[in-house]
Amino acid sequence: MRRFTSLLTAVVLVLTIGSKSHADELESLLSGFENQSSSSIGDNGEGDIDDLLEGFDDQQEALTVSAVPYQPALPEWLKLSGSLALQSTVNFSQPEPLAGQPDYRGLSMFRGAGELLSDLSYQGWKARVGISMFYDAAYQLNGQRQFYTDEFLDQYESELRVDEAYLQGGLGSSLDLKMGRQIVVWGKSDNIRVTDILTPLDLRLPGLVDIRFLRLPVTMTKLDYYQGNWNLEGMVIHEPRFNKFPVFNGEFYPLDRPLPDSEEPEISWSNQQAALSLNGIFSGWDIAFYGAYVFDRQPFFSDLPSTVREYDKVLFGGLAANYAVGNWLLKGEAALTDGLRFSNIDEEKQRFDFLLGFDYSGFSETTITLEFANRHLIDFDERLAQPPDGQKKDWTQFAFRLTKDFLNDTLHLTLLASSYGIFAGEGGFERFQLEYDLRDNLKLTGGVVLYQSGDFPSFQNAGDNDRLLFEIEYRF
Repeated sequence: MRRFTSLLTAVVLVLTIGSKSHADELESLLSGFENQSSSSIGDNGEGDIDDLLEGFDDQQEALTVSAVPYQPALPEWLKLSGSLALQSTVNFSQPEPLAGQPDYRGLSMFRGAGELLSDLSYQGWKARVGISMFYDAAYQLNGQRQFYTDEFLDQYESELRVDEAYLQGGLGSSLDLKMGRQIVVWGKSDNIRVTDILTPLDLRLPGLVDIRFLRLPVTMTKLDYYQGNWNLEGMVIHEPRFNKFPVFNGEFYPLDRPLPDSEEPEISWSNQQAALSLNGIFSGWDIAFYGAYVFDRQPFFSDLPSTVREYDKVLFGGLAANYAVGNWLLKGEAALTDGLRFSNIDEEKQRFDFLLGFDYSGFSETTITLEFANRHLIDFDERLAQPPDGQKKDWTQFAFRLTKDFLNDTLHLTLLASSYGIFAGEGGFERFQLEYDLRDNLKLTGGVVLYQSGDFPSFQNAGDNDRLLFEIEYRF
């Protein structure tokens, strides 16, 4: 409660910062220009000008530079882009560890990260291949590497992965094809996922960045058909890919023992998934309808005391809409999921989720977002509240976000609070972050993230993970 009161006080202070007039500064810069004497030039100006230009004709040949045609470093059909970053976090509220356990205090990340994107284009077709990588030296620098399991180090110390890798082009005037590893975003919310189910998330370090940076691309074939204001989108999803959760031995892992292995489905004919969406964009509003037959990303034990967790497919249907009026953008989402499997009961369940929210941009250089979502298990069975399911009949989630720009859009403030239950009673976090554009392609970021523990599985033991964050990123 104290952190949320402080958060609201910070919001009021940010909104009261006005724009300082620059009229006095401009007048000072221009003062004296009208007083400059032109007496250095004679009455007719000719003699003095001739003196100034004397000798220029003699040097003309020496100053002539031969024109050299510009030779691009890359062919026109290839474009390379990417980024290099140094990321660091420092924990400041962790307790002293027990003997033989990792010490999470102090430096918890010192990561060099890179991303490389190659875009190729030819006669209306486009191909993209993206790779990303990182190496985190914190575990060597803080002398804690020997206290971590091999599985933890495999997940957190280094990584090299293929991200987007696809081919895209038109099959006609109104039909597009896109094949390969790609990200497809459903829904209208940028902070809470209700209908955005097609791509998994990297949740190993919750709260540090926005959802849009956490999505993991999935291999699929997608067709888009356009007709007037409508877009019909059909997908066959070939790759079963699942969320990346914190692993045992790390500060964000919620339990005191490792979970049994999960048996993730592989790419096969029987594991193909399908999805369909219909999107309409109109003046001042838009709407989308969704349907999918995909793997649920929550594993379960099919037969306790089984030692392997499994995944099963669910049937999903939903809709999402935006409506703009003045400085307000109203948004809503709703979804029904059928065929949910759990460990403590044999029968399948349904869940109804909905989201309501708005964006307000009536203040100068400022956007305020507030969203509320509820996830309701239909015909709830009390056995689902017991481990390993740990479910509730209703999970409520809130998200408050404030963004504001300063100094001619070079300094960007983000204040994000995400909570389960009122005032983070079931867990949550707050992130206060400042980004400063040193140059167009060079950005410096600093901030603080505060966590609260609660009943929601991802936040059961998160409260001691408060940390400072720092990043410097160069984009090319």
